[in-house]
Amino acid sequence: MKKFHIITIFPEVIGPYATASILGRAQSKKLAEVIAHDLRSFSTDKHRKVDDAPYGGGAGMVMTVQPFADAIKAIKKSAKKRSVCIVVTSASGQRFTEADAVRLSAYDELVFLCGRYEGIDQRVIDNLADESLSIGDYVLTGGELPALVMTDAIIRLIPGVLGNAETLAEESHTVEGVLEYPQYTKPETYILKVGRKTTNLVVPPVLLSGNHAAIKKWRALQAKIAPKKEA
Repeated sequence: MKKFHIITIFPEVIGPYATASILGRAQSKKLAEVIAHDLRSFSTDKHRKVDDAPYGGGAGMVMTVQPFADAIKAIKKSAKKRSVCIVVTSASGQRFTEADAVRLSAYDELVFLCGRYEGIDQRVIDNLADESLSIGDYVLTGGELPALVMTDAIIRLIPGVLGNAETLAEESHTVEGVLEYPQYTKPETYILKVGRKTTNLVVPPVLLSGNHAAIKKWRALQAKIAPKKEA
């Protein structure tokens, strides 16, 4: 069973998503376990403080080294000989991709360090973490959502999690830069009314033809090439 450790000062936000839908079923089937750790429980400060003012001045607070160091130490000790990867969720990290999800799925245990405020002391990133990853070029109030996004992307790759494993082979980004073809379902025609205008929204006839070779060719032609992003 793969384990996903999310270290945060708001552990209560993890459970509702991690126990629902596919992630919830993966945990029920003992294929994965998502564990939220309260960073404050690892603080040696009598007030459970986990942040302090930045050296050099500036606005905001910075999360300190000690709680993260002790949390990582405890998780690694519990993991024993299982492979562990420590990931910092950070807007300044490398962009997380499907290839990263595949790569990280090889580890037995993943530990996500969730920052808040002005971020985490750089010594944690440089000396305690294995890598720093971002889910996009924007700033969030904390690292919990990125940790859940990456956890979701990785858990669905575990054999047995998805009902039909074939879905993984035809999804967007399975081949780098290629997006999935359009999908349609019943009814064959949907009548859309907007004001006085009525439009018949129809399914492409080829998908109703029963000609599997033609459908395969159509889907290949419809698959989109994702625009390349600057590094």
